[in-house]
Amino acid sequence: MWIKNIKKQISYLKDGMWTIPNLLSVVRILLIPVFIYLFYKGDILGAFIVILVSGFTDALDGLIARHFNQISNLGKLLDPLADKLNQVSIVIMLFIKFNSSNDKLIHSFSYVFIIFFVKEIIMVIGAVTLMMLGATPKSAEFYGKTATAVFYTVMILILAFGKNFGAFAAYYEMSDNLVIGFVILSAVLTIIALIAYIPDAIKQTKTKLNDMKLGEINE
Repeated sequence: MWIKNIKKQISYLKDGMWTIPNLLSVVRILLIPVFIYLFYKGDILGAFIVILVSGFTDALDGLIARHFNQISNLGKLLDPLADKLNQVSIVIMLFIKFNSSNDKLIHSFSYVFIIFFVKEIIMVIGAVTLMMLGATPKSAEFYGKTATAVFYTVMILILAFGKNFGAFAAYYEMSDNLVIGFVILSAVLTIIALIAYIPDAIKQTKTKLNDMKLGEINE
């Protein structure tokens, strides 16, 4: 049954897949290793520019999809996947940066980034489970979109003005308290977005499981 549902989902995703927005989503995914490499090498300005380009392509693919009616089934999956992979890469690199800090407060605070990582893992597992059951993962609603917007804003600010490493830290450095406050705000919104996602995921899972049971009984 699961294999049949997966094949059905693959066929569903192929419908209208060749679009410019989907290509832009692929570009965003391909930029992730570039960001990681530049950040790891200490080229924070380069990493900052990559994130800005990624954000620009994200906004552009949405505009093109809506304006030219190029919204596709694959795009509904590929766009949030690119978002999640980007978020995870940023979280991991900032966790490593904060965790290696000589500042005890920042070092201890680095573990807050695990919240973002765990949330994305849960979302991915949930989405895969729904697809295996033949359901469609729900698109990002208000809470999810808000959490994502705040996340990117906060992380871009940290990359730009983070103390001792920001791309523009020579001109302005964010205080530890300001960084901590922004990250906590983003973490809280992330948790709220996850909680808001759970009821629909559970509802769809129960519905599909019941449908499968009824199908077995009818057979």
